[in-house]
Amino acid sequence: MTDEWGGLLDPVERAAVGARLDDWAERTLAAGGPLVAVDRQAGGDPVTGAPRWYLRLRGDEKEFVTVWLTLRQRTLHHEAQFMPAPETNVEATWRYLLTRNADLLGVAFALGAEDAVYLVGRVPVARVDDAELDRIIGTSLAYTDECFPTAMALGYEGRYRRRPPAARQSTA
Repeated sequence: MTDEWGGLLDPVERAAVGARLDDWAERTLAAGGPLVAVDRQAGGDPVTGAPRWYLRLRGDEKEFVTVWLTLRQRTLHHEAQFMPAPETNVEATWRYLLTRNADLLGVAFALGAEDAVYLVGRVPVARVDDAELDRIIGTSLAYTDECFPTAMALGYEGRYRRRPPAARQSTA
């Protein structure tokens, strides 16, 4: 690979990055932190057929945060389903999320399938190591816990209730 974004992955490189992801996921799951489930789908990306990893994390504000890692030709794409499409205060909800984008590192709020809100990002495959994978799940979890209550209170006014402090603390 000639630069940070690199060239197309050949099958051997793709297998090496996949093995790195599998090893990290196995060790992280065994460590007993917020990662509670991992599933690898060999051809999981519905558009490209790229391999995908499903990570389920225990959160504080949102009980579970789901992160998908998709190994593409030059990048590792990551996305976390943040919330369904807002039903109330739609403009204010999007304003809040877009304003928050300016402060986020490595991810951004984006509109996804069925107008749902996602946290998305990507990194060059050359940078995929334990520290980068830890950063991806850490930021996905931290930004969800930080932004979820406000976004849901706006987007589901009168219907959203924060998790009780005891429920938030018991997942830590």
